Amino acid sequence: MLAPGQEAHVTSQGPLTTEAGAPVADNQNSETAGVGGPVLVQDQALLEKLAHFNRERIPERIVHARGAGAYGTFTLTRDVSQWTRAKFLSEVGKQTETFLRFSTVAGSLGSADAVRDPRGFALKFYTEEGNYDLVGNNTPVFFIKDAIKFPDFIHTQKRDPYTGSQEADNVWDFWGLSPESTHQVTWLFGDRGIPATLRHMNGYGSHTYQWNNEAGEVFWVKYHFKTDQGIKNLTAGEAAKLAGEDPDSHQRDLREAIERGEFPSWTVQVQIMPAADAASYRFNPFDLTKVWPHEDYPAIEIGKLELNRNPENIFAEVEQSIFSPAHFVPGIGPSPDKMLQGRLFAYGDAHRYRVGINADHLPVNRPHATEARTNSRDGYLYDGRHKGGKNYEPNSFGGPFQTDRPLWVSTPVTGGTGNHEAPSHVEDDDFVQAGDLYRLMSEDEKARLIENLAGNIAGVSRDDIAERAIGNFRQADGDFGKRLEAAVQALRG
Repeated sequence: MLAPGQEAHVTSQGPLTTEAGAPVADNQNSETAGVGGPVLVQDQALLEKLAHFNRERIPERIVHARGAGAYGTFTLTRDVSQWTRAKFLSEVGKQTETFLRFSTVAGSLGSADAVRDPRGFALKFYTEEGNYDLVGNNTPVFFIKDAIKFPDFIHTQKRDPYTGSQEADNVWDFWGLSPESTHQVTWLFGDRGIPATLRHMNGYGSHTYQWNNEAGEVFWVKYHFKTDQGIKNLTAGEAAKLAGEDPDSHQRDLREAIERGEFPSWTVQVQIMPAADAASYRFNPFDLTKVWPHEDYPAIEIGKLELNRNPENIFAEVEQSIFSPAHFVPGIGPSPDKMLQGRLFAYGDAHRYRVGINADHLPVNRPHATEARTNSRDGYLYDGRHKGGKNYEPNSFGGPFQTDRPLWVSTPVTGGTGNHEAPSHVEDDDFVQAGDLYRLMSEDEKARLIENLAGNIAGVSRDDIAERAIGNFRQADGDFGKRLEAAVQALRG
């Protein structure tokens, strides 16, 4: 019998059941000791329902908590076999299924989309040789160059332990004392710091990666995803208004565009550096705070990425999706980039804590064209997929075996162990590329950059913090620092 207000459906999935499959007799009223009496602990449908509800959220990501995602395809448009033996990059026209998760970095799960923040651009390729994850951002650089500073940096972006709010003192104290951040901060407070939508921004692999071909030759590579929708950004005023009126603006725009059949796409490009060039290149090619100027290594178009299918369930497919830069396939590997090296551990470890040791078993994370054959067993949410198979190697019962061929070519190393800084190259300072970026901007872009920075720096409580921050921009470009100093002084009185 239908409850009041319910309408009969043309089709039905059958009776509502408990998690164990038993039919639920009454989903409107708890079982009580008589009319108006206390609820009985024997009402297992009620207890199960409440217990599950209490556990419907997993810990949110420490960073990149606020996210949206979609499925799509990557289509190879250029033969790149001279540089890599990766099979999904082996044949022009070949298509590979993908899942792309966009995110803000600093905000919590309930924060607004239209804020000034880098955007995560995490891409999973479901290749025939296993999953390849490319974990990048919408900027080609980052704030720091060594993973040992990452927790410190993120602490400055999150809520202060005393005030419970994000504090300008913490943000600018760290950036001022970390001159390497000057380049990325210039990106962040420029026009591209607040994309109009997720469809109207570029993506970058950001790190340097290794490609190796069948002959064992090594190349260093950087990935670029150039939006085919064109770059569109929001001013600070437009973003503040939109964030208040529609906190879900970016997620809604992506979902609705795909529902309309307006599939967003990106042209995929790479920069290729022969391994022999790295030692003498004018910048450290493995420094995440630096770009490779295109006049040195031109961008080569290799493919097209299109998003064409929305997730059916945000929690199952977006929140529980996991990405790790340690997920490589044959022909692709890491570089000596110190930030990347730290992330090879940190991402997988975060997901083992957050989602669980068997997170890779979830549909969004499983390989599509091949089966994961491991000897890992048991643990939280283990699905028994291995049945009675042996859980050790080597074995004589037909179990999986090693290939004896590494996914990537080893990188020569020399010297003693120690807490070393990265090697210095001819033009390796923390300011040159930030200055180059500033000088590339139009006068209007420079004016907005100065306004955005000044409004933020003016919020610090101590003059020395403001002066140190301004000094970094002055070293990048004299005009940059002079105009910023005047703007901050005008706001601070």
